[in-house]
Amino acid sequence: MIRMKWVAGAAMLACAGALAGCGSGGDKTPDAPAGTATPSGTATGTPLAAPSPGAPATDPLLSGQREVTIMRVQASEELELSGRLEEGGDTGGRQLFVPTPIGGDRYVIKAYGTADGHPANDDPSCWQVNGLDIEPELTIEAAVCDEDNPIQRFTITATGDGTYAIGSETRSLQHAPGNGLILKESGNGRPPSTFRFVDKGPARRPMSG
Repeated sequence: MIRMKWVAGAAMLACAGALAGCGSGGDKTPDAPAGTATPSGTATGTPLAAPSPGAPATDPLLSGQREVTIMRVQASEELELSGRLEEGGDTGGRQLFVPTPIGGDRYVIKAYGTADGHPANDDPSCWQVNGLDIEPELTIEAAVCDEDNPIQRFTITATGDGTYAIGSETRSLQHAPGNGLILKESGNGRPPSTFRFVDKGPARRPMSG
């Protein structure tokens, strides 16, 4: 009887010792591998790489929020839209433009008159390819703005040094001696003209009807 109690007591001591040795590890979560996140979201080990920078900011002059004057780099007079897009002259045409993005690399180019409070000057016209012209040389005329009209959609491409090329479909805006500004097929031996845009302040809102 005494021997049985001694055996039982020894067994209980052995069990207690085993529990003391492994009991703390029984409810302990194994160390997380280096570089993995804990449930709280805090990474351990090697820090995570910083997120890559976002896309470059939109050119403010092409945002639709600024009025600009436009001048051909090789010229000394600003572009003016009256019946036709021309350089300079004293026609009383519109010389303040708002290139307005409409998706992809396409823009409608709104034209405003002098900001003098006259309602007509604050109501924009838009550049439009002259549908009455005959290829290969097309001109640009003033029209009621309609961004759904494909002949009012233009491309504007930065060419470096703060200059831009302007085009329509496969044509580029060029200066032809004796014919002024024309749209002509690219790759015709005459390089596209380049233009400087000068910021003239916030764009005006079109007059409501």
